[in-house]
This record gives sequence, C-alpha cells and structure tokens, in this order.
Amino acid sequence: MAADILMFSADKVPVGRDQVQHIEMCRDMAASFNHLYGNGRELLHLPEALVDEHVALLPGLDGRKMSKSYDNTITLFGARDLMRRQIMSIVTDSRAPGEPKQTEGSAIFDIFRAFAEPEETAAFAREFEQGIAWSDAKEKLFARIDAEIGPMRERYAQLIAKPQHIEDILQAGAQKARAIATPLLHELRCAVGLRAMSAPLASTPEKAAEGAALPVFKQYREADGQFYFRLATPQGQTLLQSKAFQQPREAGQAIARLKKEGAAALAALAAQLEPAPDEAALHAALQVLVQEAAGA
Repeated sequence: MAADILMFSADKVPVGRDQVQHIEMCRDMAASFNHLYGNGRELLHLPEALVDEHVALLPGLDGRKMSKSYDNTITLFGARDLMRRQIMSIVTDSRAPGEPKQTEGSAIFDIFRAFAEPEETAAFAREFEQGIAWSDAKEKLFARIDAEIGPMRERYAQLIAKPQHIEDILQAGAQKARAIATPLLHELRCAVGLRAMSAPLASTPEKAAEGAALPVFKQYREADGQFYFRLATPQGQTLLQSKAFQQPREAGQAIARLKKEGAAALAALAAQLEPAPDEAALHAALQVLVQEAAGA
C-alpha cells in the first residue's frame, strides 16, 4: 500500500477512518527515507489522508463495521435479488411502524447517506422522525443503491464477459504507471547507492551553486513520537533547532516558510524554535537558501 502511494507522489489518499493510521505509517516511511538518503531533498512526497466523514466508516448488515471478515457486506455487483435480500436482512431495533426512529446509529440511514444527495438524506431523516416502517426504509435504501449501482452492474457484467479487453486495459494502465514510476525508482536507487558504477553521482544541494556547499534542513521523528527539524551547515554544525511538532506537515510548512522568507520568518515562528546558537550565521545561511530557491 505504501509503495503504491509513494511511487506516484500522491498528495491526497481517500481512505476510511480506520485506514488513517496506514497513511501515517506511509508518511513515516517517506520521512525516514528522505532523512536518511534525501540530502535535503524530498525524494518521496508525504501524502495526506482524505476522509469523507459521511462514508468514513460504514456499518454492515449486523451493525458492526462493514467488513468481509465479518461477512456483513452488501454485494453491489452481484445479482440484484441478492443485494435486495442482503439489505432486507439489516439488523434494526424493535420500534414499530409509526414510532419515531433515530437516524443516529442506524445502519440503514448511514448507508443511504453514503449514496444520496444532501436533499435526499434530509428527506429520509424526516421520514425517520415520522415513523417510517423498517421494511419501507430498507426498500427505499435498496431502490437508492440500485438506481446508483444498476448501470455500473451492467457495465461490470459486460467487462467480465470480455477478459481480454480487461487485460488490454490493465496493460495500458501498467505502461502509464511505469512511465511515472521508473524515473523515480531510478532516482531512489541512486540515492541509496544502487546505481550503476559507471553512472555519475547525482547533484545534491550541498554540491550546487558552482560547488558551494549549502546549509541543509533535516526533518525527523524522535522516540517521543513528535516531529522536529534542524538546519545545519554542510559540516554538521547546528544553526537552528525546532521544538516539537505533532504533525510532520507542520514541521514541513515551517521549513518551507524559512526557505522562502529567510530570517524574516523567524519572528513569526519563534514559539516553535529553540534559541539560535549563532544568529549571524543563521541569518546568513537562510539568506543563501532564499537565494537558492529564487534561482531555482
């Protein structure tokens, strides 16, 4: 999963709420790789989780998290009658027709909301307040899902009947993916020292600008789980040390601001920075980075 995300420099990754920790692990891997081999460069882009709160975690037929492991899923692309039977088997409480029903915690309502427009969802909520029978609510849910999935189900059946066509699509997609992934993979192999012996060394920030060495930002994570960065000379002398950040993107945003604004950003970021051991050297280093960024 991490390889699929990082290989294509994804910015936003749509996931359920229960998958957010996987994206955080992916970010940790990328940040660690950049710290060890990046030499000041972002070789691997750090992605962010994109969670739609309305469909972040759908309930299954039994009210638990929808999962194949629990065998409580709705087979969207199976037979239409099978999908209807599954929906009609959704577990509900004992409230009779005419009794107001709660939308909160209702699997029927949560699944309906994942497919419906806001206006449809609001109307369905009013029917819950008016005491819609559970059987009628399930029929409405089935009709809404079937209206959305029906055309897709037909297309799915057409594709399944033509396996060679599917293979052609997959091969075309693989070719497009390789065009993106191969150059990055080559850069990563060179960064860790797996390049061909005859290949020239890649230029790095320290060797840029007519061989002049540049100060380098290093972003890392400590054992306390917090994120930090420091600015060091090419010889390793610390010019600036940050305080702890809860999220790596916050540290990255601070670094980006320092590279862009230089010493002018120090006042605004003062609460997030430790006192500089040598302010004159720090200002000079930041000025070099600002000029380098402007030249790029």
